[in-house]
Amino acid sequence: MIHNPEIECMSREDMRALQSERLIKTVKRCYENVPFYKRKMDEMGVKPSDIKSIDDIHKLPFTTKTDLRDEYPFGLQAVPHSEVRRIHASSGTTGKPVVDTYTENDLKCWAEGVARCMAVADIGPGDTVQVSYGYGLFTGGLGAHDGAAMRGAVQLPTSAGNTEKQIMLMQDFGSNALACTPSYAMHIAEAIHASKVVSINKMKLRAGFFGAEPWTEGMRKEIEEKLQIKAYDIYGLTEMSGPGVGGECECQDGTHLWEDMFFPEIINPDTLEPCKPGEFGELVFTSLTKEAMPILRYRTRDLTRLIYEPCKCGRTAVRMDRILGRSDDMLIVRGVNVFPSAVEAILTEFPAFQPYYFITVDRVNNEDTFDVDIELKPEFFTQDLGEQMKYLKPLYERMVSVMGIKPNLHVRPPYGIERSMGKAKHVKDLRNFKG
Repeated sequence: MIHNPEIECMSREDMRALQSERLIKTVKRCYENVPFYKRKMDEMGVKPSDIKSIDDIHKLPFTTKTDLRDEYPFGLQAVPHSEVRRIHASSGTTGKPVVDTYTENDLKCWAEGVARCMAVADIGPGDTVQVSYGYGLFTGGLGAHDGAAMRGAVQLPTSAGNTEKQIMLMQDFGSNALACTPSYAMHIAEAIHASKVVSINKMKLRAGFFGAEPWTEGMRKEIEEKLQIKAYDIYGLTEMSGPGVGGECECQDGTHLWEDMFFPEIINPDTLEPCKPGEFGELVFTSLTKEAMPILRYRTRDLTRLIYEPCKCGRTAVRMDRILGRSDDMLIVRGVNVFPSAVEAILTEFPAFQPYYFITVDRVNNEDTFDVDIELKPEFFTQDLGEQMKYLKPLYERMVSVMGIKPNLHVRPPYGIERSMGKAKHVKDLRNFKG
């Protein structure tokens, strides 16, 4: 099902015209109401009158996470505070959080984006959506909540945590869809299968909307098998509103971005020049409908590409390919570029291993070390090192082949790696403390 066919299936020509109209208004709003953007544009010699269509977007300044933190809390706000109806902030643990504020219309647009994502599973009146993202300043909980409400579904606001009760309510209340991080979905699935009280066969789940962290096709397959659902990726970021910037359709051949509200670009992260169509690079967004805190050309650091070929589902909205990683999450170990998500992708190729891992990077005797904690599934776990090697040797060889670096692998006992109820943390780089 398509939530808003008029927009989601709009012709490319009409979409460009709509984007141009909205960009012109957004730039004028930013220049006249946000001193940061006026200063940036003046430094570049750009005036709002220079922006005549979406093709002129390259004339505008970029915005970075550092800019947002420097303008904390409300330096980028473009409306009087009396027009603000909600405040959210990033879940970052270091420094000042990234703040986003919303007018009444901003909240409606945000819910619209999430509703488009949920419509793919035909979520509607009579369905119950269990929202197990964290509620609060994090955008996940209330974002999914409002999107489900716009679809006319029942919202079950369980938030994250208290997994045993989550599962009980999931069964007793007949939840049809689950919204949470993919790592927490895996944790719920494990807990259900370990339970002697509940059975997945008695559940009414049919769909899951998972986001807020990268996940692989292998992890998707495992979640779908264990929860007996169809798992959809939902993409978003606090800087643009939250979840619902885009979502997968039934074809699951890329994530449709709602480009009537969030205009995407792909740039070379080193030169900042636009990439050619279909090339991989850094994803950049400009908010086109945001009133309270519009953002121009925000550098997400996510590395991906855009697909403009028509999708079989009928939607014309541009698709984003799987995110390879983040340019600022990339580790350089012994001169090799390493994306942590590659570890998970490799683990899911081997049926004996859980898709959980933790990387520790250190420097010993002036040489980088790369240690990876991993878990064998309970049915494969053994403390016999000789038996472990049967599983470790092919995994090690695969990691060396794909990643170009030799890891030190450490098998932890089942559930020995901490499970996350929010965004999973996978890396600790101790070199940062050693100069």
